[in-house]
Amino acid sequence: MKNNLKAIFVPGNGGDNYQDRWRPYLKNQLEKLDIPFTNVDFPDPVLASANIWLPFLKELGADENTILIGYSSGAEAAMRYAENNKLFGTVLIGACYTDLGLKNEKEAGYYDEPWQWDKIKNNQKWIMQFHSTDDPFIPVEEARFVHEQLNTEYYEYGNRKHFGDGTEFPELVKAIKKKLD
Repeated sequence: MKNNLKAIFVPGNGGDNYQDRWRPYLKNQLEKLDIPFTNVDFPDPVLASANIWLPFLKELGADENTILIGYSSGAEAAMRYAENNKLFGTVLIGACYTDLGLKNEKEAGYYDEPWQWDKIKNNQKWIMQFHSTDDPFIPVEEARFVHEQLNTEYYEYGNRKHFGDGTEFPELVKAIKKKLD
């Protein structure tokens, strides 16, 4: 294991299967780097409630040797987890900071309290972020605001939508490798 590091994938809400899209590719690529990759179904997959997911991340062993890779609602879970827990680093894909006026997002519980941006930054070595200007769910202004608050290493695209298509995500792997070198 590279420096005792491990990675945990935090999915979005809606009940995605853990084998969807580019996750098997990411698992394969990170394991080539000797980084174990946890990619499992989360409890309460449709709503993705904070009061269920944050303790579940603790059960999965998320700690100062962990890279959390949060996708969509999983990005908000990763940020909230980092408020009170040490991590190695975080990858935010399709992140937002408001409930976007959506009832199910509000009910998930990630937006009930003000964000503790300084704690999120200070509880890890680095944060990187991926977003696309054509994301049909998360306006780019949301991602840019998160970037400004957290001073993330920010990758913005114009044609990736919500990063839900495709079976590979080489830009993500390259960015993680760069952080580990």
